[in-house]
Amino acid sequence: MLKEFKEFATKGNIMDMAIGVIIGGAFQKIVTSLVNDIIMPAIAIFTGKMDFSNLVFTIGGSSIKYGSFITTIVDFLIIAFSIFIAIKSFNKLNNATKENFEKIAENNKHLRKAKKKLLKLNTEADTSKDNIEPAVKVCPFCFSEINYKATRCPHCTSNFVVKSKNKK
Repeated sequence: MLKEFKEFATKGNIMDMAIGVIIGGAFQKIVTSLVNDIIMPAIAIFTGKMDFSNLVFTIGGSSIKYGSFITTIVDFLIIAFSIFIAIKSFNKLNNATKENFEKIAENNKHLRKAKKKLLKLNTEADTSKDNIEPAVKVCPFCFSEINYKATRCPHCTSNFVVKSKNKK
């Protein structure tokens, strides 16, 4: 049982959650300070009351502390809004990254097709029965037109070797 607990406690997810709880607790203290020390005093300018936690109305023998409840609601709204902004930013970043990966994958797919086509064209040019060499060829890396005899592309500096015909 102790071994199972150790495995559970040392898993990455539980550690991430623990760190999140600790940071959340610290964040909650900052928000509470913001509400109690800045926002509520600013609201008190309009209402004339400085301490909302003492706002109480009594019915019979019971006191209802609605001022403390208002302060807690403001705390909650600020925390909820902050989390909303953080998650929205994270999702936007995550979606942008995902879209970039999809675009890269799509471009690579097109590049592979173009390279196959170019290699086929170059191979066909190499195996043609005509002894006439073309003036230009297409770099399989950057798709620029270069001199047929070049072994290095002047545009992307890729080094490539064109199959040469065996002379008998």
